[in-house]
Parts: sequence; structure tokens; C-alpha cells
Amino acid sequence: MWKALIDTLTEAAAAHPDVVMASSLAAEDMLLTHAIHEAGVPVAIFTLDTGRLHPETLAMIDRVREHYGIEIERRMPEAGAVAAHVQAHGEFAFYESLELRKACCEIRKVAPLRRALAGRSAWITGQRRAQAVSRGQLEIREDDQVFGLIKYNPLAAWEEADVWREIRARSIPYNPLHDAGYPSIGCDPCTRPIRPGEDPRAGRWWWELADQKECGLHAGNLGRRQAIPIQPVADASA
Repeated sequence: MWKALIDTLTEAAAAHPDVVMASSLAAEDMLLTHAIHEAGVPVAIFTLDTGRLHPETLAMIDRVREHYGIEIERRMPEAGAVAAHVQAHGEFAFYESLELRKACCEIRKVAPLRRALAGRSAWITGQRRAQAVSRGQLEIREDDQVFGLIKYNPLAAWEEADVWREIRARSIPYNPLHDAGYPSIGCDPCTRPIRPGEDPRAGRWWWELADQKECGLHAGNLGRRQAIPIQPVADASA
């Protein structure tokens, strides 16, 4: 699985010199960061700093710099848009309705992502099929019709156990919130630890239905998908 991951990252960087990775600073994205560093592929990494991330999450930016020498760019929402939304609807309006929650995500996450991806031809995510019902049809390489570019999901077929096996075997630094019961980590007020037996993303927007738990970054997961078959990468050792 590790070689296939490296091959996918290598293929992405070769086909798209402007490819970028959006990191949540959670386990999957730390694994991808390690693989990018190991493979030596030129992939820039950014994170969406919504203004409501846990301190443990933000601290991972410094850990990545110290451990890998990689700078993770922080993409933040427009302060005026945040202030206008809070003034109109309240600081915790996202608890009141799906529409208001998505509006908050649009301002704090989707709009900054749209600016980060502008002019690029591809991006990389840490999504996995097993994470949620909305992600069950993920392809490794697909046409992201929401943002108009190619999206790579190198870990699409990985299970949670696969991720943690590699993290432990390779001593990859990870967010300590994972040890506190957070398999999926988002904004502080929108994330809670999960209970035994719950879906890995049950702690995200826990007051909503399971099939609605996307913030807009991966809105294509909720609709029809158009996959692009990935071309095999030649084995350099052959």
C-alpha cells in the first residue's frame, strides 16, 4: 500500500506541477505529509485556519516545520465576511439549521479553499471511503466538478487500521486529539469525541444526519461523481 501511495503522489506531481495538498492536520494528512517528504515530490501544503480550530490542531503546523522542515501555509477566511455573518445570525448559528451551518462553512472553509485552488489544475486530499457514507464511492483520481480541477484521494481505499499502522511504524507525528477520542477533527465547536461503536465521523456536526456531513470542501461526494481512471506509474526500479 505504501508503494502505491508514493506512486500516486509521484504521478500527481508529474502530471500537475502546480498540485497542492489541503491538510486538516489530522492523521490521514500527516501520513500524506510524511509520504510527500519521503518521496521528495514538490507538493505545496496548506491548511484552512477557520479561526475556530483546536489549539492542538494549530500546534501541528509547528510540529511539521520542526519534524520535516515543511512550511504549511495558513489560509484564513475574510474577517469582514465572518463578522457580518456573526452579527446577522449569532456566534453559534450553525447549531440552528443545516443552512446556517453550511453558510458558516462556506465563509470559513470553502471560500478560502476556492482562493487557494484558483488557477491550479489539481489538489490532493486525505479522504477515505471508510470515513463516511458520503465518501463510499471515492476514486483515487477524479474530476472535481465543484472546483473545476482534478482531485487526488491517494488514501481512498485505506482503512483506519492501515493509516495507524503506518503512523506507528514510521513514527509519524500526529494530533494528540486522536488519543482523546477524536478520529475526525474539525472546528472546535463542531467536533466532539465519538462513543464506542460510532462512525468515525459521528463526532463531526453530531446534531445532523450522517448523509449531510460534508462542509462543502467535498460537496461532490453528495452528488453524482465522474471518475477518471488513474494511469499506472512505471516502477523506477524495473
